Amino acid sequence: MVALAVALHLGEMRARGDVLAGDVRIATHVCPDAPTSPHDPVPFMGSPVDTSTMNEHEVDEEMDAVVSVDATKGNRVHCERGFAITPTVKEGWVLKVSDSLLDIQERATGRPPSTLTLTMQDITPYGNDVHHINSILQPATATDAPVVGVATTSVSPVPGCGTGANYLTDLLDATGFVVETAKDFTRGRASFYDEAEYDRLTSLYGSMGRLQTLGEGV
Repeated sequence: MVALAVALHLGEMRARGDVLAGDVRIATHVCPDAPTSPHDPVPFMGSPVDTSTMNEHEVDEEMDAVVSVDATKGNRVHCERGFAITPTVKEGWVLKVSDSLLDIQERATGRPPSTLTLTMQDITPYGNDVHHINSILQPATATDAPVVGVATTSVSPVPGCGTGANYLTDLLDATGFVVETAKDFTRGRASFYDEAEYDRLTSLYGSMGRLQTLGEGV
């Protein structure tokens, strides 16, 4: 819903002559018959298409940065309504949360920023039989570009496969955040990560690209 709303909003902006400084590519999928899969604390809504296939269609090699929006209500890790942003993930590295994006979140909501905790297994590909908070960071397994998740959240666990209920004001806030991020990023006013610090980390500790793969013996 957020991806479609962003597409509509940017299209209306362009029709009125408000054209962004760079290209924005929006991809999503709509499935009227999604399967479910076991997950704690609530079942997940799945897809008849596997994640690697989804990444082939949703992640473009020309993307300089990726914003991945996903309902993230089936957990006890983040227990507040609204939306939260993740730390930046790049080539297997979980980097610090972008200050630029925190600024945008404050501006888009009029509230203090909210962030989502990630673990190492959350950024690995599906199919390796380890727990993932959800699929929000799966695009990071298919690109060298920095990826930030935008998680729509709830106070208590809500199974996406069990209800059509949603919180429209929260989706509106998330849509506003994505649009504002597109504006600032294409104008060079926002960055997803500190390039110098990333280079320092890789020089000290090497590549973490193996976390973008299924690993050994899978």
